[in-house]
Amino acid sequence: MPTPIRTTLSNGLRICLVPLKDASTAMVMILAETGSEYETKEQNGISHFLEHMCFKGTTRRPTSKIINEELDGLGAASNAFTGSSYTGFYAKAHADKTEQMLDIVSDIYLNSTFPQEEIEKEKGVVIEEINMYEDRPQSKVWDVLGEAVFGDQPAGRTIIGTKETVSSFTREDLVNYHASHYVPEATIVVVAGKIDEAKVITQIKNMFGGIKALPKAMRPHVIDEQSAPKVAILHKKSDQTHIAFAFRTGIHRYDVGRAYPAGMLGAVLGSGMGSRLFHKIREELGLAYYIHASHSADIDYGTFTISMGVSNAKVVPALKAVFEELRKIKDEFVPEAELRKVKDMRKGHFYLGLETSNDWADYYGFQEIYHDKIESPEEVIAKREAVTAEQMREIARAVFKPELLTIAMVGPVKDEKVVYEAIESLRSI
Repeated sequence: MPTPIRTTLSNGLRICLVPLKDASTAMVMILAETGSEYETKEQNGISHFLEHMCFKGTTRRPTSKIINEELDGLGAASNAFTGSSYTGFYAKAHADKTEQMLDIVSDIYLNSTFPQEEIEKEKGVVIEEINMYEDRPQSKVWDVLGEAVFGDQPAGRTIIGTKETVSSFTREDLVNYHASHYVPEATIVVVAGKIDEAKVITQIKNMFGGIKALPKAMRPHVIDEQSAPKVAILHKKSDQTHIAFAFRTGIHRYDVGRAYPAGMLGAVLGSGMGSRLFHKIREELGLAYYIHASHSADIDYGTFTISMGVSNAKVVPALKAVFEELRKIKDEFVPEAELRKVKDMRKGHFYLGLETSNDWADYYGFQEIYHDKIESPEEVIAKREAVTAEQMREIARAVFKPELLTIAMVGPVKDEKVVYEAIESLRSI
């Protein structure tokens, strides 16, 4: 397994190199500690919009055409992404193109000019992206769920923003947001692959070392409280109802003693075709084409989510069947053979996700965002191996309660009272 080389510049910028001597490619990625959960209500969507605009021209490469042609000329795969607490830009190509990739991605990150005419055009592009998600009920249900769970705070808003907020952004807004959030202390440069470590570090120092140290913006604390079940329904004509549940867990990513058992509980219930919910809801009852479950441990909150798409006439039977599986896992320990199977499955999937230079860049890059101490894959696997059936049942009993549950639906659901009646069946669990 590769050992990362980590260093921090005097201005606070972090560098993480992942040497892969047998790789033929290299991945250059720059991460900023900012995303939708750093935004005000009026700014909702600006992190994502800014990510788009960084490709529209820089002081050294004035147009998107120049940027794209240069990346294409390297044979590079490149893109960017925005999440709730991070934004990233990357390029991947043959390892002998590392210096050029680093130059381009750094230029995009540092020197974007945000041309006014491109801002207006990109507003139309992002609004069409919003329309696309609005037409996908399987995606839209997560927006409905987030708003219902967290309400009027950043965690309850979408990453992409609304048509109203996107339409309101000005060039000054983008310049100010970039200046406040794309600062060295909030920046991580990750390079993974077959690289000359000393040469790469020198290049990064030359590009970023002279930038003034500024404090990074702080993400507001998420208010994570609930005392009664909630239902949120977006009425939409369709042949299927898409459902997403969220149980508040209070288990954040730094609560390691509970986060690992919660993750394993999610895998037992809804990861893979051998999981309990897949077997019961799809294979045995034929109620859904897809069903998934997982635990998400975020910076200061956690949610256990279950999602499925069911026939409009089978919403209540599907809910009750899911609740029955939750009752079982609260009552009985997961058998050792089943737990062993799930641990092996997760271990296999984990290592399958660490085969390429971009996989390793993601693995170590996101640890740099969230953790002071970097964990090796072996350490992660060891913590998963240590999870017991007793710990999982303890999590299930603490979490699977009606007062911690929110259900979101997108579809032609006619009577919300019926859904609440189904939720009442949870009280017997």
